[in-house]
Amino acid sequence: MSANFSSRWAGKWAVVTGASAGIGLALAEQLAAGGARLVLTARRTDRLQKLAADLSAKHGIKVEVFAADLVRPEAPAEILAFTTGKGIEVELLVNNAGFGAFGYVHEISESRMLEMIQVNCSAVVQLTRLYVPAMVKRGHGDVLIVASVAGFQAVPFNSAYAATKAFDLIFAEGIAEELREFGVRVCALCPGTTTTEFQEVAQQPDRVFRSAETAEKVARVGLEGLAQGKSCVISGTKNGLMVASERLAPRRFIARMAGRMMRPTES
Repeated sequence: MSANFSSRWAGKWAVVTGASAGIGLALAEQLAAGGARLVLTARRTDRLQKLAADLSAKHGIKVEVFAADLVRPEAPAEILAFTTGKGIEVELLVNNAGFGAFGYVHEISESRMLEMIQVNCSAVVQLTRLYVPAMVKRGHGDVLIVASVAGFQAVPFNSAYAATKAFDLIFAEGIAEELREFGVRVCALCPGTTTTEFQEVAQQPDRVFRSAETAEKVARVGLEGLAQGKSCVISGTKNGLMVASERLAPRRFIARMAGRMMRPTES
């Protein structure tokens, strides 16, 4: 990692959502290695406590944990109340928590899709809106929003998930420009397929993950991009080329091609 990254959040507090696994875990580990102090939040208290103990022992940093399920609309305000109560000044907000649901839209439950929108979109807006005012007042702060290359196109059989990530991408790029004059940096991190628990939770087919990147690689790309002041970074050369090529083809054609790749197979 660059020296810019290593020193940017040293001794400062970062909130990481979805920190117990996958990209969130990798982000927490890399921030800890750079000397950042961490507030880790996710649903699973046992995982958070173990991770906190490991990172604190390994890197000599302060780590706080707060279990929260972002499906609950009250959770973002509870996270803010926790950090405020601890007197923690948050320099970096990492909106990482999210999940997908694979299959035909008429077969995925309505509640599951609405929960996905709550976690992937509403909670991102809520947390950002809660933490950014203090950053603006101070004249410095950072927000990393984990979107996806799926946000650049329609993805049949992952339609609602891709739509939530399109929201995250456009939201991040828009507020990045709004907040630039106030000294607040915002970056959308757009990974492709990544080796995490996402596949199991979303129940996606193995064939989609044959060229998956590691969570560690994705986390590094995101943090370096944010430190460099970029409003959007795509992890992986192949993913970048894919996104660029999609801009040259009709959207309906791209959707059909994605549909052929993602279509569920007979078990």
